[in-house]
Amino acid sequence: MLLKNTVIASAALLRTRAAAFSSRSGMSVSPGQVYSNLSRTRTPGSNEILTSQAVRQYARAARRKPEFQSQLQDLSPSMLKHEYASVPVANTVDDVVKKLLSLEFASHSEKLRLKKEQLIEKVQKDVNDRSSTEVKVAMLTAQIRNFQEHLHKHPKDKANKRWMLMSIDRRNKILKVLRKTHYESFEKVCQELGITYTFPQEYYRRTTQRWLAKKALCVKVFKEVQKQKAEQRNKMKLNQQNNEAPSTTGLY
Repeated sequence: MLLKNTVIASAALLRTRAAAFSSRSGMSVSPGQVYSNLSRTRTPGSNEILTSQAVRQYARAARRKPEFQSQLQDLSPSMLKHEYASVPVANTVDDVVKKLLSLEFASHSEKLRLKKEQLIEKVQKDVNDRSSTEVKVAMLTAQIRNFQEHLHKHPKDKANKRWMLMSIDRRNKILKVLRKTHYESFEKVCQELGITYTFPQEYYRRTTQRWLAKKALCVKVFKEVQKQKAEQRNKMKLNQQNNEAPSTTGLY
């Protein structure tokens, strides 16, 4: 019954629209033509819906990493390489040859070698000193700073990070020994190389119920053992006193 009433109402609406259209245009239009025209009306497409909406600004400003101060910045490009710096003929050659022998065309390893020699000259005892504790600290410092610069550019390089941590641990051990044996040399090395020495962290253990129970048991056992040892010592003293006392039998 409801469906029948809906169909009748729709047909009446179509007749009304057809009559209104024919009265305006002077042409006879059937209700079927009105229905076909209504079904052909185009709905807005997806492109029209997207263009009508307000554009949301999802893009964010790119975050730039802070520039890392490289230890090789103070090396002038006009400086000669380490293997040619001590050659007197290198200063008298042509400008083109001198430019080829300078740091302008040097690799990163050659620049690092020159920087390492500069740090060694600050702390070495004499010209031929290559194995002292101060020289080892200088070589490790140049190596650690090179690892830090590399990890700033490539933070996901796990191998270099591991090598850097191993070098830092080794340098801390050397500085710890140097601080105990020669404190003046320790202060000089830290000042010349720009090292900030931090004391190692004290031993810390998280307290748990199991650890507390185990510790209480160990203390109880230790006290019981000490008590038994004290009783044994007292018995031994009494036996020695009885053996050393002179016998009174047979004197009368």
